[in-house]
Amino acid sequence: MTRSADDVGRGLAPARAARPIWPAERIHVVGVAGAGASAAALLAARAGARVSGCDPGAPSPYTAALDALEIPIAALHDAAHLRHPGEAGAAVDRLAVTKALTAIAPDHPELEAARALSIPIEPWQQVVADAAVTREARLIGVAGTHGKSTSSGWLLHVLASAGRDPSGFVGALLPAALSGGIPATARWGSGPEFVVEADEYAGNFDAFRPSVAILLNAEWDHPDVFADENAVRASFEAWIRASDGAGERPALVANVGDPGAAAVAARLADWGGRVVKVSLVDAPAPEALEAERRRLAAADGATDRSTTAVVGRIEEAAGDRTVIAVLGLEAWATTRLTISLAGRHNAQNGLAVAAAARVVGLSVPEIVDGLASFQGVGRRLELKGEPGGVAVLDDYAHHPTAIRETLRAVRQRYPGRPVWAVYEPLTYHRTAALLDSFAEVLAHEAEHVVIADIWAGRDLDTSVASAEALAAAVRARGASSAVAAGDADDTAAYLARSVLPGDVVLVMGGGRSYRIAARLVEMLSR
Repeated sequence: MTRSADDVGRGLAPARAARPIWPAERIHVVGVAGAGASAAALLAARAGARVSGCDPGAPSPYTAALDALEIPIAALHDAAHLRHPGEAGAAVDRLAVTKALTAIAPDHPELEAARALSIPIEPWQQVVADAAVTREARLIGVAGTHGKSTSSGWLLHVLASAGRDPSGFVGALLPAALSGGIPATARWGSGPEFVVEADEYAGNFDAFRPSVAILLNAEWDHPDVFADENAVRASFEAWIRASDGAGERPALVANVGDPGAAAVAARLADWGGRVVKVSLVDAPAPEALEAERRRLAAADGATDRSTTAVVGRIEEAAGDRTVIAVLGLEAWATTRLTISLAGRHNAQNGLAVAAAARVVGLSVPEIVDGLASFQGVGRRLELKGEPGGVAVLDDYAHHPTAIRETLRAVRQRYPGRPVWAVYEPLTYHRTAALLDSFAEVLAHEAEHVVIADIWAGRDLDTSVASAEALAAAVRARGASSAVAAGDADDTAAYLARSVLPGDVVLVMGGGRSYRIAARLVEMLSR
């Protein structure tokens, strides 16, 4: 049974056109220790607001950057955060909230207190959108079922490397050199572009009305709000149709090599914006690559070698180095892009980033240099250490497709080494709906499989799935070593007893799975 976006965000003000953040506007962020909410707090503070926050989950990997800006964080929720001590009036001008809270507790005391004080309650994405308007920047939204964080961070890096000094929000920690200090999920610059990761869950991206949109892929996910794949595609289509060119023709960069993204692009045939189609193809010869570029361009009535269609093929893939031959970035020329990220999925992401960078005016040399020097973002195939000859990697993958592509990237980086797939399922409803797909991927892409306890997140019903049920489904497909090992600490302990020198451990998930990788490195280092 699915829930509507209105039900998930019950009590929140609907998305609106962005407005500048007022000087010294008082904004309190509930759930501020999360990746996105922490970015909202950082960007609001840099825009001139007086920001505070609360989160029982603090501290987190995202709060160090808040501490550096001296943003006060309370480690508990309390209605008192909204009132001046000893006074009847409100202490804040608006409340920014994560839907992870409204999805399970729309009548939370802090939210009820805000209503009683007539304090506007908005999703934190609205604050990010307002920060972009405050910067008077062109908004670039990066959407898709997978790859948003890597691609958003990559585009920020390419723009920054070209001297454009962009701002933005990414749902993963940016390296200190890109965030401008402590690793953070936000960057505040003085340039003309503002890049945002645009999440489709329950209308999260509705506050973002970009001049340039990127659609990486479109698959069925979030089964608690999307009944099927068609519902996912309709959500992306509606978001793109609402895009705002801010006085210029809006643009979409669509990876039509993905069936879902191609279907969305086809549904936009009557849209007035510019569509740039990109595709990574298995073309055996340059002539075949050119034929594919012409085919994609001709579908829109274009025959020139502009960025109407950008196609590429992988020429080399070894370790973290992938070389792609690309047609369409530059007239009458083949461009070779070298990226330092493993995996075919990252080659697709890089192609989309290159096309978007071209759309906003970067030169081909700037794009080539920026793509090559990018080293990734936090928790995306991140090497945490190699104690005792065991490589321990941490990744956010939590969908069957993402898990499959990440495991294949591990094979590219560490050829011939035994691989442990360690997965903390993210939400019970996703695990139940996609259990067979999870089991197929895990059973056939790794030598060893370990399932940690499911992270409930915003789930109301925790009876529909279990870690042991997923492990049993993996075993039923021939992977005899699949086990359910318990919580994050128990899972790390199990791995520490079981792995051997030369093994590669890939930890995946979106809840507390990062603790598994950190604890395992600690244990093996002893």
